[in-house]
Amino acid sequence: MSLKSPWRSDFPALSALTAEGQTYLDSAATAQKPQAVLDALLGYYASGAANVHRAQHLPGERATRAFEGTRTQAAHWLNAASPAEILFTRGTTEAINLLAYGLEQLFQPGDELVISALEHHANLLPWQQLALRRQLKLVVLPLDDRGLIDLVRARELIGPRTRLLAVSQLSNVLGRWQPLTELLALARAQGALTVVDGAQGAVHGRHDVRAMGCDFYTFSSHKLYGPDGVGVLYGRGEALARLRHWQFGGEMVHTASYQAADFHGAPLGFEAGTPAIASVIGLGAALDYLGNLDQAAVAGHEAALHLKLLAGLAARDGVRLLGEPELALASFQVESVHNADLAHLLTEQGIAVRAGHHCAMPLMQTLGLSGAIRVSLGLYNDGTDLERFFGALDKALELLR
Repeated sequence: MSLKSPWRSDFPALSALTAEGQTYLDSAATAQKPQAVLDALLGYYASGAANVHRAQHLPGERATRAFEGTRTQAAHWLNAASPAEILFTRGTTEAINLLAYGLEQLFQPGDELVISALEHHANLLPWQQLALRRQLKLVVLPLDDRGLIDLVRARELIGPRTRLLAVSQLSNVLGRWQPLTELLALARAQGALTVVDGAQGAVHGRHDVRAMGCDFYTFSSHKLYGPDGVGVLYGRGEALARLRHWQFGGEMVHTASYQAADFHGAPLGFEAGTPAIASVIGLGAALDYLGNLDQAAVAGHEAALHLKLLAGLAARDGVRLLGEPELALASFQVESVHNADLAHLLTEQGIAVRAGHHCAMPLMQTLGLSGAIRVSLGLYNDGTDLERFFGALDKALELLR
């Protein structure tokens, strides 16, 4: 079965990489960009770059319309109640840091922040450091054997002292959708704020933040086939109103004197300085591109590719899969083979995969591993990519053994 991707030709980089003998299987780290996104970036710069929200001239008005148009698109994409609930950040990492600083004043010594054992450093370190600054307790929800956050233990650990729950929607290592409905309900029952890291999940289907019931949801453009340097932070209106400003400068101020200032609320009050205008406009093009695709066809293609990936790994002796991945990626290790050595031999054969701890060191320590190989798929990958990968994997293992 060839498993050809009908969208592969939309991504110029794939042709360039193939011409260089490269097979790209690292979309969970960053995704390639469709021509529509490249056109939007060039169009902004070629038609006259200008700053947003602060000029009456035509280039400024044009840039502002496009910039705010993306905000409206992102609100629609997530089913937010209003575009005012969409903040632009530099990415998921900055968004979570914004929350950790912006909500800091709400917590008292002894309060509990709850995360899970599978979190990316971006959804661990900001809360860890907040706990250290404010003498809070950082509670870690363990996983079950399938790579899911253990709901039995979660019911025991999320309690009256819980003030915030921050969990990933989809693990970047284990590839499992987490039981958000149950987890968020447990936190809400305690009156806790809820944060969902959608960095890996946002690209797979549409996610309704109001149905999800979270206070905050964040994702990065570059994993959603958009430009890098920009991300989205959704905040429920009432939750956004509790945020304290954390960066100060141009555009976010309503009035200012030498001695005092009055700041805008969300969203502009949290977008100090000149934003990544071109990247925001490019993100709008990516949302347009994805919104016009047959979502069922995309999901079906990715599912078929993933099954082929899992079957191929299972057929090879000594390969241990991490958890029970459901879609898009698979992390594995090989008995008696160091992941760095294997990655090196794959790289020499033009196979682009991720090796190491995947910015999830505590999870790897929990699993008793120093690292793993991760193969991650985009909608542009096809069966030929996996055939190249397995051919290279077999050659590498033969050498290493």
